[in-house]
Amino acid sequence: MTERSAVAVLVDKVFETERKVSDFSFNAEVAAVFDDMVSRSVPYYDEMQRMTVELVRDFACDDSNIYDVGCSTGTTLALIDRQIGEVAATLVGIDNSREMLKQAGEKLAQLGLQHPYELQCADIHRDLAIKNASVVTLLLTLQFARPLYRERIIRRLFEGVRPNGCLLLIEKITSEDTLFNRLFIDHYYDFKRRNGYSDMEIAKKREALENVLIPYRLEENIELLKNAGFRHVEVFFRWYNFCGLIAAR
Repeated sequence: MTERSAVAVLVDKVFETERKVSDFSFNAEVAAVFDDMVSRSVPYYDEMQRMTVELVRDFACDDSNIYDVGCSTGTTLALIDRQIGEVAATLVGIDNSREMLKQAGEKLAQLGLQHPYELQCADIHRDLAIKNASVVTLLLTLQFARPLYRERIIRRLFEGVRPNGCLLLIEKITSEDTLFNRLFIDHYYDFKRRNGYSDMEIAKKREALENVLIPYRLEENIELLKNAGFRHVEVFFRWYNFCGLIAAR
């Protein structure tokens, strides 16, 4: 049983109506259905999570903090808790949406974590405070940060990671080649249709995300990580326009 299936999951119908589209936000409406939304909108989401927490286990160490920046409803934190076993680490979830943190708090309380944890409301553009981290996960989060701030955000994360620690980054990406970019997006929309989203829902969400989610090219994300000071950077997951990177200090 996964952490998402262990608690009640509401079906995502946010873009099912004909109402006017506004910029996407992680409000109470989205938070309530987020677990269903992300599982139907992100290809291989469960596999991404499994790979992420396996890599977290490889770097987690005693007397350290493990951060999930953009923790949403706490799914990754719950999986990390189970995966790292007897490692004496504190789990810290950070999100700028109080509605998401409310969902995370309820989920983690219901699941009952064995490691100490805390949830923090913070805006990564301004309030990001990372310290004594053996691992930081940044899953489908940096893409929502304003590009002007991304270099500063990654540098702050690097400065908070202990020597021999790591950052795990998963992002939606774009391609410089317009042919492949178009093909990858088409296949991504086919994926969403297979998961029950209508063409109207796909179009309305695309419109809502247009000025909110700004993907970088893979090469740009690698450059961000290396320029911040990470010595080793490698791709650990790739599906068309989604990519996972691990960066070790």
